Amino acid sequence: MVKSTTAPHAPGETRRDFLVLATAAAAAFGVGAVAWPFIDSMNPAADVLALGTVKIDLSKIEVGQSITIKWRGKPVFIRRRTKAEIEQASAVPLDDLKDPQKDSDRVKEGKAEWLVMVGVCTHLGCIPKGQRTGDEKGEFGGWFCPCHGSHYDTSGRIRRGPAPTNLEVPTYEFLPKNIIKIG
Repeated sequence: MVKSTTAPHAPGETRRDFLVLATAAAAAFGVGAVAWPFIDSMNPAADVLALGTVKIDLSKIEVGQSITIKWRGKPVFIRRRTKAEIEQASAVPLDDLKDPQKDSDRVKEGKAEWLVMVGVCTHLGCIPKGQRTGDEKGEFGGWFCPCHGSHYDTSGRIRRGPAPTNLEVPTYEFLPKNIIKIG
């Protein structure tokens, strides 16, 4: 009579059950190991992530001056507005606006002189004029899209023409040392 040297199993458990579970666990690990590089390749590359935000030094921009920078492939207008432009934008009754929005809602609190907008007309995606000295600024002293005649005021709000909405204000924040971070 030969005695078994293995420990007795609980009723219903077999060595085959253990092998099936171990094989399934190894297969799941293998599928994960193969799938991970593929899934990871769908993440944006480092150069794309770097374009997601941009920092600009505002110390060289004079009052009344505008600059255009590129962010995510789009022009962004940054304007250091004069007191007259701020007063003019703040005085507009909301009833006169196609897309009613207060000037104070389009700028950061305490930084009303800085207007930051995506410089793409909301009608057909043209780039409005008004950034450079000598550009036509439209009827309201802001920006003018000559393609179809949209007029924007000194807050980038649509005042006349086919554009349905105001110029978009991107996500931005002011950092120390007169730096602004967009994105």
